[in-house]
Amino acid sequence: MTVTPSAARILYSGPLSLFSRKVEMALGEKGLAFERVMVPFSQERGYAPKHPAVLAANPKAQVPVLVDGDLTLFDSTLILEYLEDAYPAPPLFPREARARARCRRLELFADEILFAPVRLLMYRTEPPHPEREHQAAREAEGARAEAAIRGHYAGLADELGERDYFCGDFSVADIALFMTLLFAARLKGPTLGDFPNLAAWQARMRGRPVIAKVAAEIAEADRVLSRKAG
Repeated sequence: MTVTPSAARILYSGPLSLFSRKVEMALGEKGLAFERVMVPFSQERGYAPKHPAVLAANPKAQVPVLVDGDLTLFDSTLILEYLEDAYPAPPLFPREARARARCRRLELFADEILFAPVRLLMYRTEPPHPEREHQAAREAEGARAEAAIRGHYAGLADELGERDYFCGDFSVADIALFMTLLFAARLKGPTLGDFPNLAAWQARMRGRPVIAKVAAEIAEADRVLSRKAG
């Protein structure tokens, strides 16, 4: 893979930012060099204090923010589409219109549909709530979220079928789905034991050096933040 240098390409990211890590994977898979700036994050305070460059670039004050020369963008989907337009080789979207639309649909599904119940498991990384009733409500909500996630996994297994990757060739759909499944696993969500083709796809993804590197960094960030919280 040829690495394209750019002294002016900066990505503002976060150690446990699913959406920033998507962009890191896409940059790596395209062989695009970049400077990564990790914004402050802790389990106690979240993303605080907000990085001034992120505040200036994104009205939502969230990462990822990509600076590429004189262009500044936020939102992982927008950034991935820009990277494909600006640096089309190697491609991360199918060329044919229908296949491209399906790829975009799957990325949206990962970010907006599947992630919705996954985020309801985030309480599992936090200390138990001091009020018993509140904690019980969180756990009941988590159980409902797990059932929804399993249903989504079944649909994804059907969609994947016997393909190596969701859109035939490796694409942003695989990046987005891998990241959301990775976060579900981090939060002790449902396993892929009942979905062997999804499990095989996940292993195939982890066999890609860029994906494996980012996944390992997330695991290490988890360990570091857990030690600090402890």
